[in-house]
This record gives sequence, structure tokens and C-alpha cells, in this order.
Amino acid sequence: MSELNKIALKILNNGKGILAADESTSTMTKRLESVKVQSTAENRLLFRETLFSASGMTEYIGGVILYDETIKQITSKKNKIPELISAMGSAPGIKVDTGAKVLAGSPNEKITEGLDGLRERLKEYYKLGAKFTKWRGVYNISKDHPSKLSIQSNAHALARYSALVQECDMVPIVEPEVLMDGDHSSKECYKKTSEVIKRCFEELILHKVDLKGLILKPNMILAGSNSKEKISKEEVAKLTLKCLKESVPSEVPGIAFLSGGQSEIEATENLNLISKYNDTKFIMSYSFGRALQQSALKFWSQDTQKNIEGTQKIFNQRAKMNSLAAQGKWSKELES
Repeated sequence: MSELNKIALKILNNGKGILAADESTSTMTKRLESVKVQSTAENRLLFRETLFSASGMTEYIGGVILYDETIKQITSKKNKIPELISAMGSAPGIKVDTGAKVLAGSPNEKITEGLDGLRERLKEYYKLGAKFTKWRGVYNISKDHPSKLSIQSNAHALARYSALVQECDMVPIVEPEVLMDGDHSSKECYKKTSEVIKRCFEELILHKVDLKGLILKPNMILAGSNSKEKISKEEVAKLTLKCLKESVPSEVPGIAFLSGGQSEIEATENLNLISKYNDTKFIMSYSFGRALQQSALKFWSQDTQKNIEGTQKIFNQRAKMNSLAAQGKWSKELES
């Protein structure tokens, strides 16, 4: 086993998943303002430190994706954030793309930027303690989208990013997210997601990326958020597995789903059925942001951020539910 493969397995083994705490300052500002908390560097750190020092981290979280601001912050106990995460038995990771911008030649689509100067930034993050990284490509579904240009451009960027990350001895998370927005059917989501993932792996192989040393972070196969189609959770699981079996090379050690705008319970329930029906060698897990943090954030905001223990209790419960779901052992009764 390569070192990279060991890191990937350590992050996802035994029902563990990834806490995506890599919201940019502007996204985190929106989240905090939505619960009437002022977005200062101190408040952003306080909320994240509360989660990172929760006991559930040790049991259920194998990796934490950080943002540039967060990886450089110092905790209230005067240790560095990556040191706190490592002490809890989890691997510190870092988002390294610089965001999705308008794609030249297709103004209704996005291309993710951040390759310029990436090699140097990766060396800095590695020194700060990062063990893995994340880069997200986004695709929207409509009559004409995603276009061949969008599929190809984002796949190429994800592959170049992954090659640079592995060169720096870190595990790349490859996140091609086909968005839920729109009125498309689950069948269209399945078709477009398959196209996107297949193209990503063609490029990854072309760029000589070690597939055993990466983690795929895809969307689940869902009907669009404005679609009239009613699709059962069982169907979501079966379509998602069918898509991955046909599109992902068997060398990939694990798949950590994004929640993509689903509610906390929806994301957990869908993950549980995917894991239950999983007849592949892939480890199925989660890399959730809002679906792990939203309830904890609401509670934290109500008590002028002083009830640390109460916030951690809510986070621990959500992390435990997703860990059970990653093993196909979750049920609605356990939620209470």
C-alpha cells in the first residue's frame, strides 16, 4: 500500500467521514448572519474550534477540510488548528481551489480556478500539517448543459490539481458536483453525472494520477430541486450505485458524498441506503458541510456561543448518525 492509499483509507475506514469546514469567509458570513451572529475572525474560529474539539471527532470524523484562514488560526488553548484536529485522531485537509468563475465561451457555466501558483501553495499547506486537499468543479443541468466544454475544462483542471497534490505527498479529493438546482429528472442527473465522472477519470489517468491515492466526492443521483418527479430513497441509492459502478475505476479506495443542499436527515437517509445496497469494493462515506453543522450552528448561536458542551452534543449526534449511515446501520428511530 502506498502512503497516499493509507491516508485515504484512514480518513474513510470504520464508518468515518469528512467534515467539510472549508466555507470561504463570504459563505461563512452568510451562515453566521442567518443565525444572527456577527461574522468576525474570532466568531468563525470559535464555532469551528467548538466542533473540532468535540468527542465525536475522534469516533466519527476521519478528516476535516479547512479554509485558508482557518488552517492558519491559533486555538484558545494556543495550539494550531491542524494540531488540534490531529490530536483528535483526524486528518487536517485544505480547500485549494480559488472558486468557480464564468467559463469563457459558455457564460452560463463555471470553471474552477486556482492552478496558478498552486505548487507553491501546496508546499506551504503541507508544512502547516495538511494531509489531503479538495478542489470542486461545478456543473449545472439544463437543455444545453453541462456542455462538452464545461465537462472537459473542469476535468482537465481537476486532473492537473490532483497530479500536483500527489507530487506534494497529499491525497486529492476530486469533487465534480453536478448541482441539484433545476427541474431535471433523476434520469437526466444520472446521465450527466456519469458523463462528468467518466471524463474526470480519463483526464486523471492521462495525468498519471495514482487512483489508489485519491478520494472521489460526487453528488448523489437526485431529481432537480424544482422537478415534479417524485423519486424514492431506494431509487436514489440504486441509481447512484449504478452510476458509480459504471463510471469509477475499481482502484479508487473510497467515495465520500457531498450533501448538495439536502436536509440533514435526507442526506443521512440516502447515504444509509447507498451503503446498505453497496455491492462494490468502494468504501461509501460522507463529506458533509451543512448536513453535519446546521443544527449545531443554530444551537450555538442561541446561547451567545457559551454553551460549548450543548453544541458539541448536537454535533456528536449528527456525526454518529452519518457514521452509522456510512455502514448501512442507521434508522429514523436512532435520531431521537
